[in-house]
Amino acid sequence: MDYGSCEYLVPCGKDKYISKNELLLHLKTYNIYYEGQNLQLRHREEEGELIVEGLLNISWGLRRPIRLQMQDDNQRIRPPPSSSSWHSGCNLGAHGLVLKPSTLPDIQVTDVDATMNAEGTGSSTGAVRLQPEEPPQLLRTRSDVGVRRRGSARTPSEQRRIRRHRFSINGHFYNHKTSVFTPAYGSVTNVRINSTMTTPQVLKLLLNKFKIENSAEEFALYIVHTSGEKQKLRATDYPLIARILQGPCEQVSKVFLMEKDQVEEVTYDVAQYIKFEMPVLRSFIQKLEEEEDREVKKLMRKYSILRLMIEQRLEEISEGPARL
Repeated sequence: MDYGSCEYLVPCGKDKYISKNELLLHLKTYNIYYEGQNLQLRHREEEGELIVEGLLNISWGLRRPIRLQMQDDNQRIRPPPSSSSWHSGCNLGAHGLVLKPSTLPDIQVTDVDATMNAEGTGSSTGAVRLQPEEPPQLLRTRSDVGVRRRGSARTPSEQRRIRRHRFSINGHFYNHKTSVFTPAYGSVTNVRINSTMTTPQVLKLLLNKFKIENSAEEFALYIVHTSGEKQKLRATDYPLIARILQGPCEQVSKVFLMEKDQVEEVTYDVAQYIKFEMPVLRSFIQKLEEEEDREVKKLMRKYSILRLMIEQRLEEISEGPARL
């Protein structure tokens, strides 16, 4: 990759810019860290605009269940066959010829016991005895929430096969009866994005990837540091550029998907005190209160002196005309 220098500015948020040269230096460090892995990023220029693209790791930080789609968008429900048709409207004879509805062959469907009893009694009336038809089945989707076959219990092998086809995120299966799911906190997924995509666009892409019905307005992306600092990415920010500028090491900071109403931002100044034990924090508060008291007394002395000076001056002014 060419990391040559160029001095025009690249937007990284609302009223925030970074020079192309500085961004490319960060990108070079990022790709060296992920050398030989699929997390390396590529860059190109289109009409003079620098575009970086690649995979972005996002950790799940949800506290509430999410709703998954009951049916995939590209799957359609198979319509049930009509009562006047045979085999979805195609009436086939013994040699594959299409028969008219009036010439349907007589079909006798019996179970094994019924057949044996019929042979024993020798009664062959030629009547058509049909078993109750099974209800039409929905096409199986990736989320395996189609209508279940009734009337027969599944074998263990069938149950294992169904579990393999159920929708999962990072190997965790969701409840297919309620269609809700809570990803394991801290588990990682990724999406392929570019540096021109804003935070809402990345959120929608992630939700569409896993067929999540919840609105993107319910969530937000946060950069969470090991120190406890939490920085919310604004709607005008570009998550991929933010990740590059934060550095590649996820032991220092990660991008989390979280609920907007469940998380509060934590500034760097506050994060410095999060790791301390409560006794240490209480001692800090006590020292701050003592310092506050000293400052208050100092200010009170200062303004008391000023007040005395002003009162003394007022007395001198009032005595002046009386002497004259």
